[in-house]
Amino acid sequence: MTRIQLTVDGARVADDVEPRMLLVQYLRERLGKTGTVVGCDTSNCGACTVHLDGTSVKSCNVLAVQADGCEVTTIEGLAPEGGLHPVQEAFRECHGLQCGFCTPGMVMQSAALLKENPSPSEEEIRLGLEGNLCRCTGYHNIVRAVQQAAGASTGSSSDATSQEQEVTA
Repeated sequence: MTRIQLTVDGARVADDVEPRMLLVQYLRERLGKTGTVVGCDTSNCGACTVHLDGTSVKSCNVLAVQADGCEVTTIEGLAPEGGLHPVQEAFRECHGLQCGFCTPGMVMQSAALLKENPSPSEEEIRLGLEGNLCRCTGYHNIVRAVQQAAGASTGSSSDATSQEQEVTA
């Protein structure tokens, strides 16, 4: 067993863990942070995305011992208590989710993307999210949600709506 100390969603924790325990397992099984989803266990889907010292990481690809001394933010700790983070609100408003399985990872990756680039283009959003998979949507509403959270959806959502109307007409 190895002793680790870290801050998770603003709370200091210390624990003894097996050196091979994954961060996603630690968050879910030891701390009850079940919003961090186990998707593929191969780092392909991004459902387990969290912020480690402010950087977006796939927690199924990080050992808990590697997070020793670090600050971890999960989907549960992204927003102020009782509220929604702007990205969460935009996902809700733009219907950027369907089954919800990928949503925590998508939201965490989107928040990291916007922190790094507050005004991304559609192409930059799509590139920034390419490591996160959604099996239910065509990503259109997810991209719109990120644009809205960035404050950039005013012109692009009306363009997208008119394009959709042309296609369906």
